[in-house]
Amino acid sequence: MIYLDNSATTKPYQEVIDSFTQVSEKYYGNPSSIHRTGAAAERLLWRARQQAAELLDVKEEEIVFTSGGTEGNNTAIKGIALAHQKRGRHIITSCIEHPSVLEACRGLEGLGFSVTYLPVNHQGLVDPAAVEAAITEETILISIMHVNNELGTIQPVEEIGKIAKQYPKLHFHVDHVQGFGKVPLPLTNSGIDLCTISGHKIHGLKGTGLLYAKKGTHLFPLMHGGGQEQSIRSGTENLAGTVSLVKALRLILEEQQKGKQHLLDMKERLWSCLDKTKQVSINSPAGHAPHIINISVPGFKPEVLIHALSEKGYYISTKSACSSKNEDVSAVLAACGMPESKSSSALRISLSYHNQQREIEGFCKALGETLHQFSEVMG
Repeated sequence: MIYLDNSATTKPYQEVIDSFTQVSEKYYGNPSSIHRTGAAAERLLWRARQQAAELLDVKEEEIVFTSGGTEGNNTAIKGIALAHQKRGRHIITSCIEHPSVLEACRGLEGLGFSVTYLPVNHQGLVDPAAVEAAITEETILISIMHVNNELGTIQPVEEIGKIAKQYPKLHFHVDHVQGFGKVPLPLTNSGIDLCTISGHKIHGLKGTGLLYAKKGTHLFPLMHGGGQEQSIRSGTENLAGTVSLVKALRLILEEQQKGKQHLLDMKERLWSCLDKTKQVSINSPAGHAPHIINISVPGFKPEVLIHALSEKGYYISTKSACSSKNEDVSAVLAACGMPESKSSSALRISLSYHNQQREIEGFCKALGETLHQFSEVMG
């Protein structure tokens, strides 16, 4: 099996699985308990938070452990909206965000908030000038993803962060789920107040993640209870998951340092062979993230090609895994102005540092053979 669907989820590092197992067996106490077993669990949780903060170059109190990207995005967006609604009820985002952002915003619209969904250009880029132009006296939040999960477009979040700094009344949230470990994004002094990271996108376990919340950022909690995670996320802590997440953070950052060129070389080879493949149109823009390439094969149903390729041992996907079972047309590609022939036939190939050049060669050959076979059948 050649796995090329790493933007949907990744294979966990063995070290991550080992750390989860060891903590589950040895540190099963509740960190809130006052006896020795609870105290040991609490110390381990503190060390994990400290290590996560060091890896992200932020303060310990700015780390909130979550269950993943969807919870992190909802906590950031709804948390800001509900905590600061007396100051304003306007939110700015883009029309190509992950469903966990778009649906959170739509939910808030049902509560009386107004949301500006900014358009993107043909490359899927948000214009920072359009972000600033959309800011009003009522604006309390800007939420823009770093790397688009379908196209791999890298948004100018650093520039947007500089704009956000000029408006102390509003907060800036970045969905960094697809970018972390592949496209660096400094958080300190960036203008970013909130940033979401998911464990299972970086060879961690599903159900793990974290939210960076800049010191002084006030959030209304989605869950009330015992006051864990600085009262932002009450509930008994997933200690084993948290420790395994920090292990994944460390390992993916090490791989980013050592494997950056390897990932770029694979992407360039994949781009080259796809560009030469008859019937294939590349949708991802040049200079995008190193691990995602989006293509269209007009006239072919994506699910048919995916099944055919899986029979040959190659696994890719259509669009976001969270929306791949919904309508046929990719909303992201449609927002970029692509015709329905492209937006309804899109495929996503997403790499990891663990893939090899020979796998890219094999995939390109398998895709070419599959298209040739189908073309003959279709006449």
